[in-house]
Amino acid sequence: MALPNKPQGELPAVTNPEVVEHDVDVLIIGGGMAACGCAFEIKKWASDDTKILLVDKAAMERSGAVAQGLSAINTYIGENKIEDYVKMVRNDLMGVVREDLIYDLGRHVDRSVELFEEWGLPIWKKDADGNNLDGSKPAPSLKEGGTPVRTGKWQIMINGESYKCIVAEAAKKALGEENIMERIFIVKLLLDKNVDNRIAGAVGFSTRENKVHVFRCKVALCACGGAVNIFRPRSTGEGKGRAWYPVWNAGSTYTMCAQVGATLTMMENRFTPARFKDGYGPVGAWFLLFKAKVQNGLGEFYANSDAVKEELAKYMPYGQSPVTPTCLRNHLMLNEMKAGRGPIYMATDVALNAFLDEKRAQGMDEKAVKKFWKHLESEAWEDFLDMSVGQAGLWAGMNIEPENVGSEIMPTEPYMLGSHSGCCGIWTSGPEEDWVPAVDGPRSHQYKWGYNRMTTVDGLFTAGDGVGASGHKFSSGSHAEGRIVAKEMVKFLNANPDFTPELEKSAQELADEVYAPVKRYHEFVGATTAENVNPNYVKPDGLMMRLMKATDEYGGGVATYYMTSGKLLNICLDLLRMLREDAEKMAAGSLHELLRAWENYHRIWCVETHIRHIEFRKESRFPGFYYRSDYPTCDDENWRCFVNSTFDPKTQEWKCEKVECINIVETDPWI
Repeated sequence: MALPNKPQGELPAVTNPEVVEHDVDVLIIGGGMAACGCAFEIKKWASDDTKILLVDKAAMERSGAVAQGLSAINTYIGENKIEDYVKMVRNDLMGVVREDLIYDLGRHVDRSVELFEEWGLPIWKKDADGNNLDGSKPAPSLKEGGTPVRTGKWQIMINGESYKCIVAEAAKKALGEENIMERIFIVKLLLDKNVDNRIAGAVGFSTRENKVHVFRCKVALCACGGAVNIFRPRSTGEGKGRAWYPVWNAGSTYTMCAQVGATLTMMENRFTPARFKDGYGPVGAWFLLFKAKVQNGLGEFYANSDAVKEELAKYMPYGQSPVTPTCLRNHLMLNEMKAGRGPIYMATDVALNAFLDEKRAQGMDEKAVKKFWKHLESEAWEDFLDMSVGQAGLWAGMNIEPENVGSEIMPTEPYMLGSHSGCCGIWTSGPEEDWVPAVDGPRSHQYKWGYNRMTTVDGLFTAGDGVGASGHKFSSGSHAEGRIVAKEMVKFLNANPDFTPELEKSAQELADEVYAPVKRYHEFVGATTAENVNPNYVKPDGLMMRLMKATDEYGGGVATYYMTSGKLLNICLDLLRMLREDAEKMAAGSLHELLRAWENYHRIWCVETHIRHIEFRKESRFPGFYYRSDYPTCDDENWRCFVNSTFDPKTQEWKCEKVECINIVETDPWI
């Protein structure tokens, strides 16, 4: 993503784009799972004359984190207790979560999964003898009582290459294709001119034609995913665009909401997943379905050693869980590597052969074993062909046969997200129900203020990666949260029938702001013979390289084993402030470069909030995701709390503060 943009075939950007204005009641920004959930649900509650418009930066069939497909749905409650789901999320995120939001999600997520199956998603089931049907043979649906194939307590297996296509088709059919605009990149949310702290619209541009679109709305959902390429990736050269999370996620959700005054929460949290090296292939199915274990470079299965148990004891009560929190698993892996016992391998060969030995022990003859092996091998490869084709290609290109040799795994560069094993995001209202804590003070301290998943800005909602302090939603939970938001948006709309949005700036002023990089390019491109080298502007690719270098070296990236300190963080903040100033001098000669320029704006803002939060929190709450050398331990006594921050659009100042973390579900036992 940080490679120089190639001008061949790019659509030239002009200095005077067409300006198109839209007036709608409801604006849905995004096209991922959360936005699709909202689009599917909202017409059920809205009146027939309600004007609803969904605007997606990409194309909904392959938009968002599920774009490539998935091999499992990671959140399905089923026979489990919702309280246990809350405990699992709380434990994995080191004790600091919004339990009201997590419990609320647990009440609704299974219905989304049932809908996916009704729409045609193949979900693996077990037959009467407990054998896997792999989604290929008829079986009762989940709604009919069918037993899904579990890979863990909360995960179920699917044939999911077309998962997003199936979900998007249902959303488009429900909302109506005439109410959907694709390839439109929304870059700024807009407050109302007359009503304080009230959303009134948004502005963006087409990535396919020279048009700026200005939207006036009465209520909005901002669900544009998390943030990728805010830290320097491990991949280099032509592989620089390879990442675990979707590369087009630029932190737009967090940046745009923060810029209009929405309170952020837990932005210090990042997700640094352990993945197959270089291909970024996911490891979940191998750990859970194939029961693979990790080895160090000496061939030791270190995860159950006495040394590991002693290390985990430093992080009680979180370290005592039967399922070690994700960040602590990373921590153990990094300890092995720092001690010179790397690299770390997933013993894929041991896992697959263990399955065969188990079948032989059960009395299966060799002919049947060979048939079972063929099936097992197919499942192992399909895990990647469903969701990470690049990993399968890398193994093939490097002559790696996972059934014969272990495969190297390593923590990736950090990402920011709120729906996976991370919980950064926006502070939102929980359900308006008695069991949700009532807290005095400003909205940035409250747990509920009337409309579920509404931000601290009136009329502005979020879902999926946008909702902070409540990770482990994954794809199904993000969709369910979109469905929750749909009903609440209509409720808010009906409660404010007389509101007519009015924007502070004219449509032309907004268009000039959006196309400022294009105007700068055309004004100064003739100053040098090479368009990428100019004393009057910087191109988006060069600015992104500067961003990645600053965050990687000072903000706790891969260069320092995710270690940082107060001193380093403040250097990083200084570099980001200067970068934000220089970003005003970005130039774009094509629509692709204009898109990259605005992604850079969003990434800089987003990662600045991240660095501010890490600096404010005087502890290492998530060891394995990041470390503070000056505060190396997890300090429950002083910091088992939320860190919230709010940007004031009027004064242009930030405020960080501690907010009480209240348990709703019993804290003992930890599971």
